[in-house]
Amino acid sequence: MNISRATSAREPTGVGAAARNNAEWCAAVCRAHGVPYRFSGTVWWSPRRTPPYYPEAVTLRPGVRPGELLRLLDTGTPGCSVKDSFAALDLSGHGFAPLLHGQWLRRPAGVAQEEPAGISGEFAAVAVRGADRLGRWVSAWHGGEDGEPPPDIFRPALLRDPAVRVLAVHRTHADGRLADGSLADGELVGGAVLNLGAGLVGVSNVFAVGAVPLAAVWTAVVRAAAVHFPECDLVGYEDDDGDDDRDDDPACAHVTPADRRRTPLGAALDAGFRVLGPLRVWVHHS
Repeated sequence: MNISRATSAREPTGVGAAARNNAEWCAAVCRAHGVPYRFSGTVWWSPRRTPPYYPEAVTLRPGVRPGELLRLLDTGTPGCSVKDSFAALDLSGHGFAPLLHGQWLRRPAGVAQEEPAGISGEFAAVAVRGADRLGRWVSAWHGGEDGEPPPDIFRPALLRDPAVRVLAVHRTHADGRLADGSLADGELVGGAVLNLGAGLVGVSNVFAVGAVPLAAVWTAVVRAAAVHFPECDLVGYEDDDGDDDRDDDPACAHVTPADRRRTPLGAALDAGFRVLGPLRVWVHHS
């Protein structure tokens, strides 16, 4: 199979569609940095090192051959990573080690949004406009806990991309206004990114500030997605931290809804997402 020329007569579905959407988001980040990339029918990749936390390749179909894939990438400098969208590759013999095990998620459009139990207050997600507000969003996303400046990922060019929405989540009054009466400058309590691709809307970089419940942020983001990209299913992925959407699993009988909402995967499941399948991220360790 020649990766650079492989094609398919059918559009991807299920995990394949979620992976394609995620690759479109990786491409948007690369465009904002002037980093080249390519798509084929089986893989998205960049021959150069991508921005921090972003992979050099995303598989779009199962059956990719490791040797053919890795010949496309720069594995000679530290940090090369591959998003194995189907958890089907074994790159351990090529100097890679697993970095992350996760689950692809999907939420159908039009599903009623249920309010998470035990959440006090109202929250709204609004699109970030302007470099200054993006800078404040990045600082909140990063958290600053390590004393280091945020990594250079989210550049203002992303705000001009019609397929991307950077969302800031604010606490609101009962009448829907933000706490200071505005629609953009209230207290930032969370955020996320939406990207349109493969007929789906990807949800990524979801975060909550301080003691704000992550479930409240997910609820606000789902509502905003229905406004910015109506009638589109939502997709994304989260770390596989042991959460399970099977309520009848005896192994999870001790896990309460409140416990689930404290984890990224659990909060997404409580927001109406369901698991599509596993993924794995590999990183070159030499």
